[in-house]
Amino acid sequence: MAQISATEAPNMQQIDLMSLSIQQLQTLKSQLDAEINFFTESVGQLKTTLNKFHTSKECLDTINPNMNDRNVLVPLTSSLYVPGKLVNCDEVMIDIGTRYYVKMASGQATDYFVRKIDFVTKQNGKIQQLSKEKQAIRQAILEVIEIKLQQAQRQS
Repeated sequence: MAQISATEAPNMQQIDLMSLSIQQLQTLKSQLDAEINFFTESVGQLKTTLNKFHTSKECLDTINPNMNDRNVLVPLTSSLYVPGKLVNCDEVMIDIGTRYYVKMASGQATDYFVRKIDFVTKQNGKIQQLSKEKQAIRQAILEVIEIKLQQAQRQS
């Protein structure tokens, strides 16, 4: 019998899929589709965030105290730059979210980005695992729907 086991869905109770009607199975499938889409979008957003943290860390790795007084172009938007000059390359301002900035030493900032990269990578892995579990449950539901449809055709 098709059941959703506790190992497939740790936060759900065990359900005998064969005991559900086709309509209930389709409703459950629709809910799972919505969850899978949400997880897919979340993974995309986490990958974007991860790329930003990697880029920030890589930029920090290229800055050193010998760069003081160097002329640079400062981006105001993605296509607008103004001339600027590097001053005190030992300290940087870090965007910690929701437009809050913190002044940090370059080494502290590097550590901050390493921690963020690690955290986001772990969260991404957890969400991908949940998505796989939901997809396995969805596949089981589709198989049960197919069985029930075949049974209904035989009876008619």
